[in-house]
Amino acid sequence: PIWVLRVDRAQAGRFGADITSVGNAVQLVTNGVKIGEYRPDDADEEIDIRVRFPEAMRNLDAFDQLRLETRMGQVPISSFVERAAEPTTGKLKHVDGKRVITLQANTAPGVLADDKVREIKAWMATQHFDPRLEIIFRGQDEETAAAGAFLGKAFFVGLFLMAIILITQFNSFYSTFVILSAVALSTIGVFAGLLITGQLFSVVMTGIGVISLAGVVVAHNVVLIDTYKELREGGMEAYEAILRTGAQRMRPVLLTTITTIVGILPMALGLTIDVIGREVTVGAPSAQWWIQLATAVAFGLAFATVLTLVVTPCLLALPLRLRETWGPRLRRLTGRRARHA
Repeated sequence: PIWVLRVDRAQAGRFGADITSVGNAVQLVTNGVKIGEYRPDDADEEIDIRVRFPEAMRNLDAFDQLRLETRMGQVPISSFVERAAEPTTGKLKHVDGKRVITLQANTAPGVLADDKVREIKAWMATQHFDPRLEIIFRGQDEETAAAGAFLGKAFFVGLFLMAIILITQFNSFYSTFVILSAVALSTIGVFAGLLITGQLFSVVMTGIGVISLAGVVVAHNVVLIDTYKELREGGMEAYEAILRTGAQRMRPVLLTTITTIVGILPMALGLTIDVIGREVTVGAPSAQWWIQLATAVAFGLAFATVLTLVVTPCLLALPLRLRETWGPRLRRLTGRRARHA
């Protein structure tokens, strides 16, 4: 049941009371009367300051004991307010012509909503529901899925555009493959960084970090491969050109990586530096928003540097080694077929 308070306006007028004063008095028993707002130093949103009765006095009997301060003195609200219990009126909600029932719940502290959703879905798979019943998970699960789908499309569209630009510039599918493979492999460093720091994978912030990391990784590999092609066009032998490329470009790549990681390290550690107030805060709410993004970029870039200086030269030498190993065999095999023909 629900409790309904009916105010006799005529009787309340005789005592100099009104609906607003009655409502404020009732709020002292329920949610409290808002008298102001306060924002703590460690919060981004303001907190309401409310005044209400102690918990022992917040019950149904307190309604009959409420008194209003009027020009005639304190008057019990029971003199002009009637309290009655009425049955709750049910509502049927429809979306697109279908009846909808919404179940809502919050997770306990320290429990991930995604884990509970997977647990519920696993339980649902073992049940036998009416085939006409359609179950949809909304809220955080729906928002996470939508954000993941958007970032996934953005990542692949970015790779596609990079591939087109690289092919037109290098005129080589293999060089493009080498550069983009470094982008894909750099995500290993991102996941390793999350495991080392014990952080969760955020679809939004970590995903943005992976996308922003791709630009730096591509730049490193473009510099490396461009230098290799210049040395080759100058007449240098292939293996020597690979070694010279790694030696010449190691310092620029390392400097770019170190300066980027050092610059983003305060964000990864959750530090907020107030230059004017000369104050350093650790774990501020505004800083926590960027920790996962900064961690993804820092660890991913460190791992991508190893890929650039080690794996990329190996991939450049791979076609040469395959040509040396399998070229004579293929020529012998082709010659035998020609003699048989």
